[in-house]
Amino acid sequence: MSQAVTPLLEVDNLKVNFHTPTGIVRAVRGLSFSLGRERLGIVGESGSGKSMTGRAILDLIPYPGEVLADRMLFRGEDLLTMPKATRRKLRGRRISMVMQDPKFSLNPVMTVGDQIAEAYRVHHKANAREARERTLTMLEAVQIREPERVYALYPHEVSGGMGQRVMIAMMLIAEPDILIADEPTSALDVTVQLQVLKILDDLVTSRSMGLIFISHDLHLVQSFCDRVIVMYGGKAMETMPASELADPSAMARRHPYTLGLLGCLPELGKPKGKLSTLTRDPEWLA
Repeated sequence: MSQAVTPLLEVDNLKVNFHTPTGIVRAVRGLSFSLGRERLGIVGESGSGKSMTGRAILDLIPYPGEVLADRMLFRGEDLLTMPKATRRKLRGRRISMVMQDPKFSLNPVMTVGDQIAEAYRVHHKANAREARERTLTMLEAVQIREPERVYALYPHEVSGGMGQRVMIAMMLIAEPDILIADEPTSALDVTVQLQVLKILDDLVTSRSMGLIFISHDLHLVQSFCDRVIVMYGGKAMETMPASELADPSAMARRHPYTLGLLGCLPELGKPKGKLSTLTRDPEWLA
C-alpha cells in the first residue's frame, strides 16, 4: 500500500521531556516521520518511546511532561499552534487511539454499549436512538456476535478479546482519519490476535485510514504493516519497508539495534540454548 501524495500526519523533530527533581527524562528524542493512508508499525523494547509518541500526537502527555517539535501537521494544520479547544475536538473525532488494556480504559460503571454510543453522540451530536443503532452496527463491524446482548454488558463481563474489540469499535465509531493502536493484541491469544488484526486491516482498507501500529512483536509487524520505524531510547534507529525487517537479503543494511532485537527472538524448531544479549552503543543516542 503506497502513501498518499499529501500525508495525513507529518511529525518533524518530536521531543517529549519530563522534568523531574533529579533531572530531565528524555522519552522521545527528535523523532521525525510521516503517515499516509497506510499501516505504519513502531517497534522497540519497553521504554523506547513508542507509546509516548502516540500520546504526544493526541496531546495526552501529563504534567510534568513537555512536548516540543519543529512541526506536527495533521492534514496540513499544525497541531502545536492550534488552539487547545480545536485540538481537543480532533481527539477521538479525527485521530483516535486504542490503549493497551481495555480493562483499564473502559468505564466499569457503564455498559460497553452506552460508552460507545456516548463517543458517537459527543462527536456527531446525534440523539440516543441514532447513537444506539450506530453502536450496534459498529459492534457487528468488529465481528461481535449478538450485539444487542453485548451492548448491555459491563466491562467486567466481557473477555479480553471482546473488550479489545469494544475499544476498537469505540475509537472507530467517529470515523477518524488516523487510528493509533498501542499494543492492541498483546494480551490476546493467537487466534483472537488474528481476528483483531483482520478487523483492523479491513477497516483501515475500507475507510482509507492511516494506522500507527505500536508493538513489541517484530514478526507480527513485518507481516501486517507497510512500513516500520525501529525506536531505541526515544530515537528512530531506522525506517524501512516492513517486508525488509527480517529479510535475510537485507540484513547487511540493518541497524545494529534492529539486528540485536531480531537476534533476541526465539525460533520454534531451532532451539538456541541461550538467547543472545543485546549490546548497546552509547553512540546510538548521540
